[in-house]
Amino acid sequence: MAGPHHALIVIDIQNDFCPGGALAVAGGDEILPRVNALMTEAPVTVLTQDWHPADHASFAENHPGAAPFSQIAMPYGAQTLWPAHCVQGTRGADFHPALRTDADLILRKGFRRAIDSYSAFFENDHTTATGLAGYLRERGITELTFVGLALDFCVAWSAIDAAKLGFRTRVLEGACRAIDLNGSLDAARAQMLAAGVGLEP
Repeated sequence: MAGPHHALIVIDIQNDFCPGGALAVAGGDEILPRVNALMTEAPVTVLTQDWHPADHASFAENHPGAAPFSQIAMPYGAQTLWPAHCVQGTRGADFHPALRTDADLILRKGFRRAIDSYSAFFENDHTTATGLAGYLRERGITELTFVGLALDFCVAWSAIDAAKLGFRTRVLEGACRAIDLNGSLDAARAQMLAAGVGLEP
């Protein structure tokens, strides 16, 4: 693991994204031993947590007649409609019980009803900041490693934003799992590489 200017960002390893959850990522729990080991080595660790109100605009059930995984137009762009997941205060929103939670920071995202938040840095309008970049800069962090769920959505969006913000950024693909919705994994990998994100096993 890199030196004191490095942080490990662990994205959304929550019950609803693991097998048995409302929006399960296949094999999502398989990454836990490696992620926990990486947390032991990292000088700074951040956990992100999807934290939606029950009436969140990204939930298909809040759009009568809409099917999960369909898309609608929102003021900030196209929005995939998801099964309800990671609702504030529910077991599904809790971190997986095997995940280490002794992090330096736990960042909750997606709590604004009208806008989704894949990235750890910005809401999906790419403008409304979460405050994570400022926190990392105040800590003197310049290098970031990303792991977690799901590789082709929240991990990829976070890594791309990190690279755009000037952080040296890598994703450990072996410590992630993907949803791969309609080719989303190949698209996300291409976008990360184009943004200058390093992809490593």
